[in-house]
Amino acid sequence: MIPYGHQNINQDDIDSVVNVLRSDYLTQGPQVPLFERNIASLTNAKFAVASSSASAMLHVACLALGVTKGDRVWTSPITFVASANCALHCGAQIDFVDIDFNTANMCPKALASKLKIAKENGTLPKVIIPVHMAGHSCDMETIAVLAKKYGVKIIEDAAHGIGGQYKENKIGSCRYSDITIFSFHPVKIITSAEGGVATTNDVELANKMGLFRSHGITKDTELLSRPNEGDWYYEQQLLGLNYRMTDLHASLGNSQLNRINEFIESRHKLVRRYQSLLANSDIRIVTPLSNSISSYHLLIVQLPNKLHRKLVFNHMREMGICVHVHYFPVHLQPYYQELGFKKGDFPQAEAYYQSCLTLPLFPDLTSEELAFICDTLKELIK
Repeated sequence: MIPYGHQNINQDDIDSVVNVLRSDYLTQGPQVPLFERNIASLTNAKFAVASSSASAMLHVACLALGVTKGDRVWTSPITFVASANCALHCGAQIDFVDIDFNTANMCPKALASKLKIAKENGTLPKVIIPVHMAGHSCDMETIAVLAKKYGVKIIEDAAHGIGGQYKENKIGSCRYSDITIFSFHPVKIITSAEGGVATTNDVELANKMGLFRSHGITKDTELLSRPNEGDWYYEQQLLGLNYRMTDLHASLGNSQLNRINEFIESRHKLVRRYQSLLANSDIRIVTPLSNSISSYHLLIVQLPNKLHRKLVFNHMREMGICVHVHYFPVHLQPYYQELGFKKGDFPQAEAYYQSCLTLPLFPDLTSEELAFICDTLKELIK
């Protein structure tokens, strides 16, 4: 079976984890701060805070921005459920902004219209969470202008986006946002097995996120209310959680970062091959904005409307090609329908879902496998 995504682990990665296993610290040691510094350096952000997962970090980011009961948070309906769940975990109300069908990202025009109506109704969100679908950046400058106009904070959900770029800025630089979140799940660009990182340029937000991810506890003498109590002393200053990343995970992440440019270059090469082989078909590849450089976490295509996607999906799987679908619209999930969302609420997202298909894309995908995938799909189209 050809998977839709797969980690690439070499001997350096293995050695880095083994070295931690043989060290004095399996957690709360030097590897996590090193990983944070490395991510901050990669993205040109001032601060980075690591945690156990991107889902955990989305929750922490909302907490740091003060999201609470009575607040509203908006995100895209085409995303993994964590992008929306994080608001509910804070007691806030969640809503969605429809996508641009061509990019699968939050539509700036739909956002502008929804914000205008919300302003008139006194229902503006506290935070919006645009999602960089497949690693393709949203139109962040336009979104940031709208957010500033209406006094809304921005969390970029860049779970797919490490190593990507928007205009002249690395995704994660927070040039157009308050916080950016990355994921390091095994199918992502680089992996720490499980893990997430938030970047920000705001020292207060960085400190809050650091507290929230570790029980709300600090030993930093500059932050203590009783700095002379003793070296054993720590303070709980917030009601936090245990979302810490271990040194084992961070060491793998640090090793993988050494090859991030290689991984992204490989993905771009494979995408160009896909584009060439599918060029004369009715299959449309979802591509990034012209002013951005995608990390290409996913290769998503739109099938011709006449095709029954389920039949294509099942046949590709029968042929040993592990295609996937990203994503079933969040607002149509049973839990969210119980909150009042219904079919027809976000028509562009629903139309996109009906014909989208994710094809395998990962650095170890061979030219022969890629050709087989394209030939099989094109034959089905016929």
